[in-house]
Amino acid sequence: MTEQLSAKKMRESRAVKASIVLPPDTNTHHTMFGGKVMAYIDDIAAISAMRHCRKRVVTASTDSVDFLNPIKVGDSICLESYVTWTHKTSMEVFVKVVAEDLLTGQRVLCATSFLTFVALDADNRPTPVPNVIPETPEEQSLYESASIRAEARRARRAESKKHAEAFNPKKPWDR
Repeated sequence: MTEQLSAKKMRESRAVKASIVLPPDTNTHHTMFGGKVMAYIDDIAAISAMRHCRKRVVTASTDSVDFLNPIKVGDSICLESYVTWTHKTSMEVFVKVVAEDLLTGQRVLCATSFLTFVALDADNRPTPVPNVIPETPEEQSLYESASIRAEARRARRAESKKHAEAFNPKKPWDR
């Protein structure tokens, strides 16, 4: 029996995370470690993916993390994410990262990212996810351009598989 899934609005998967940037979060330039930002991005994106499908998920890929502006010690970092597109068992999640100077109120977009998550059933196998419904102009724009990103993802994955075959460590006796 096939499970009938109702489509969900993008805003239903929206997640927001805010935090103050402290000295241990920063590098020698007194800006936030890129790796820490990436961990925050993966975390908030997973929450959005799980809200959308109400199942456990795994990160399948990160298309890119585009760092646009530095995030300084003392700033607030705010991440917002939501599911922008779905396939059979996978979901594309968009994340934007905004820094705010808490003394002046100035806010600036610091990073954007697209990630893909796969929903899992109780046996850790991929399982169907609901379709997504865009409502706002921003959501519509992301939804309409998703097929282009999905095609680029497929091509990049094929290239990664070629590299994996070529560079996969061999056992010493297979040389």
